[in-house]
Amino acid sequence: MKFSILTFFICFSTIVLAQSDTTKAKITLSGYAEVYYSYDPTNPSNHQKSGFVFSHNRSNEVNLNLGFIKANYQTKTVRANMALMAGTYANANLANEPGLLKAVYEANVGLKLSKKHNLWLDAGIMPSHIGFESAIGKDCWNLTRSMLADNSPYFETGVKIGFSSKNEKWYLSGLVLNGWQRIQRQDGNNALALGHQLTYKPSSKLTLNSSSFVGSDTPDSIRCMRYFHNLYGQFQLSKKIGLIVGFDIGIQQLQKHSKTYGTWFSPVIIGKYSFNTKSIIAIRGEFYSDKDQIYFITGLSSGLNLAGYSINYDFNYSENVVWRIEAKGYSNKTALFNLVNHPSKNQFYITTALAISF
Repeated sequence: MKFSILTFFICFSTIVLAQSDTTKAKITLSGYAEVYYSYDPTNPSNHQKSGFVFSHNRSNEVNLNLGFIKANYQTKTVRANMALMAGTYANANLANEPGLLKAVYEANVGLKLSKKHNLWLDAGIMPSHIGFESAIGKDCWNLTRSMLADNSPYFETGVKIGFSSKNEKWYLSGLVLNGWQRIQRQDGNNALALGHQLTYKPSSKLTLNSSSFVGSDTPDSIRCMRYFHNLYGQFQLSKKIGLIVGFDIGIQQLQKHSKTYGTWFSPVIIGKYSFNTKSIIAIRGEFYSDKDQIYFITGLSSGLNLAGYSINYDFNYSENVVWRIEAKGYSNKTALFNLVNHPSKNQFYITTALAISF
């Protein structure tokens, strides 16, 4: 009998919930939907953006980036989340997952391990512990995701032990994962991956975060170890001005048992200015280097050396509805893009989106 990880966690959650104190349980239903249109002046026939774009990745058509319905169960000692989704985000980021797993945004169960301390064990399909951007657009400062976010995990599957200090200034977690942004483990890969997260938030004006991943995203027969670290700081400089500075770096073996590694890295800086509670503008500058072509096989001798820049405007129509518009461009060191059948170093998009949460 084939027993999937999703079936396991459904059964596990049923047992846990049955044994918990349901008299004080809180069940919350919520949802999110983000519809977008992205204009590409080159008008590609397949409506597909470049291979390094995994969110809002369709052009010249109205589409759903992400929509989901979520149920949350919470007591003092037990918590659980289940969310099913649809959209181009799911098609791109869960392309390697089989069948109905492509529709699972979140499915996890958590148990509190200590009566005195805020120590939790969570298991299942969870949002990634890496980065400051998520798949939920309204929670991000920019309409589209940065190259740094699009090319690191949005989600993960495994077990996490997390501890929050009593003053909630410190958070520390350790993780055992199925792999790099995977629900079902890759065929032929039997090595568990590890990760950590350390967050320091002394006030609402400052957040510092360090996250890592150690593991392999290849079958054991050709196993190439990957070592990845994400570091970012988020600063509220004044009532109107915010700043995020982030940096990702990864190294990976070029061959099994090799002492030679390929490297990729990505710095990003984002500034946000709030005119008032309804009108907000954000500007982003970023760079992505993958000269060893660990992530992207460009066919260019120099690999990927891509600069990105964007500016977006948000209008908060209400507390749960936001309209956004963004102009975004890329510039590579050598010709990477195909503009009306001729190579170019540059690419440009204009994207608009309408998002609602409930």
